[in-house]
Amino acid sequence: MELLTSAEAAAYLRLKERKLYDLVARRAVPCTKVTGRWLFPKADLDRWVLSGLERPPGLARAEPMPIVGGSHDPLMEWALRESGSGLAILAEGSEAGLARFLAGGVVAAAVHLHALGEPERDANADALRERPGLQDAVLIAFVRREQGLLVARGNPLSLGSLKDVAERRARIALRPRGAGAQLLLLSLLKQSGYRLDALEKGPVCPTGSDVAQAIRAGRADCGIATRGVAAAAQLDFVPLTWERFDLVMRQRDYFRPPLQRLFAFMRSPAFAQRAAEMTGYDTEGTGSVRYVP
Repeated sequence: MELLTSAEAAAYLRLKERKLYDLVARRAVPCTKVTGRWLFPKADLDRWVLSGLERPPGLARAEPMPIVGGSHDPLMEWALRESGSGLAILAEGSEAGLARFLAGGVVAAAVHLHALGEPERDANADALRERPGLQDAVLIAFVRREQGLLVARGNPLSLGSLKDVAERRARIALRPRGAGAQLLLLSLLKQSGYRLDALEKGPVCPTGSDVAQAIRAGRADCGIATRGVAAAAQLDFVPLTWERFDLVMRQRDYFRPPLQRLFAFMRSPAFAQRAAEMTGYDTEGTGSVRYVP
């Protein structure tokens, strides 16, 4: 990742540094603060500029790929297939999927974002409200999901909380940086007064199913994933919280046939039945518009 200093970013964007700092203060430009200095990821600056690109009349916008990027979910994967939507899934984490969506690479992103220390906050809606480039997006409810700790059958370490994980030096499988489950872990740790470096870290696992496999193989003692993943893997589950799992898309794409076929299926009895069978899902409000900027 190429990081630019304030002076380099201002020159790259052809702005005065004072204007750049004004954008930083309004949280209107992608940046991060490291040891007191603002740094700007060059790739994110490129996506930020392109997100506001104005096209002359007659110049068509490039169509996004018929792919739902973002976070992985077994019920989502099943619904995309069974609905006949023709949409593929690209599971790479909530933040990575949202970045790909902003760059125009996917037609929608599945997200479950979390604010640091505030796991109950509606961070999915906050993203549409606060992030540049999402002014014409819409947030569609998929489900609410129960998240918790996956542990081996019988819960041999008697883990009941993240406090137990830290104090009993249980090896916890992590998720990639920017993944929704990793954001949730950091948020819950902050709320509990613990730091990530207080935990005994296990392997980094791309999806909940990978967390389950790491536990079954003995490479980790626990990890955050959904109740549905625990049930499918025949592991025990320690509940931690419920979260919103939503779809982000452009308002103009909401009416396209592939997404409309998916929405119609999400409201069907077959979808509700499957969610109940997989356990840990709440389908009340599924398919409804949750937020429009």
